Amino acid sequence: MENKQTLPNATAVLVLGICSIVFSCFFVGLVLGIIGLVLSTKGRKLYKENPDLYEGYGQLNAGWIMSIIGTIMGGLYVLYWLIIVAIIGGAGFSLLHFLN
Repeated sequence: MENKQTLPNATAVLVLGICSIVFSCFFVGLVLGIIGLVLSTKGRKLYKENPDLYEGYGQLNAGWIMSIIGTIMGGLYVLYWLIIVAIIGGAGFSLLHFLN
């Protein structure tokens, strides 16, 4: 029986993926999701090269998937606020133009 190494950053990616979903209604969710995606690339590459040496791929993959979901949700939240700011800015500009 051989000792398998844990994939690097597997736990960190899982935690970042969970936090990116939980905090996706704030701007920080987008950042956490992107960080989770970046950290997961090395571990996924190592596992695909030699899957017999590593354990924890399920944890890493779950974190990767949640990071994708959190990044998408965070991006939609940022887009929502950009649209709201544009609408309010346009309404304010129209009101200002109307009063002058």
